[in-house]
Amino acid sequence: RYELGRQPANTKLSSNKTVRRVRVRGGNVKWRALRLDTGNFSWGSEAVTRKTRLLDVVDAAPFKQWYLQHYGVDIGRKKKNPAAAAAAKKEGEAEAVPEEVKKSSHVTRKLEKRQQTRQLDSHIEEQFGGGRLLACISSRPGQCGRADGYILEGKELEFYMKKLQKKKGKGAGAA
Repeated sequence: RYELGRQPANTKLSSNKTVRRVRVRGGNVKWRALRLDTGNFSWGSEAVTRKTRLLDVVDAAPFKQWYLQHYGVDIGRKKKNPAAAAAAKKEGEAEAVPEEVKKSSHVTRKLEKRQQTRQLDSHIEEQFGGGRLLACISSRPGQCGRADGYILEGKELEFYMKKLQKKKGKGAGAA
């Protein structure tokens, strides 16, 4: 009886999306994801979900875009010090400044109101700077054929960041 059951799906990350249809007991169907490149991830504290690319971590671009639209703040952008900005202008380099879209007074009031309650964890802001977020896949890709999950925050994020730092430290010590 221990030999019953199917092989695991062992879902891999690849741009060539492969999902197989599997007939199971009772004539029902399961979707076995063998290769995936995107997933639907939710950001719990902001109550927002976006479809994003899966790397070995999650691509931050869709969440950055939402944050900019919702709060009017561009997170993850490197802050230039005034001296460096002045030096660049003196050299005559044409900086690619994104054109500011004119907003109605209603939208500006709404953004200002949201700004008052806005708070962003420093660890998450740091990850936005790199353009990649740590996330957990909570769905079962071998059963439902999708990779859905949530962005790590708070204590859970700190725990995994410590684990990753420890792992990096070991690798550097051995090399």
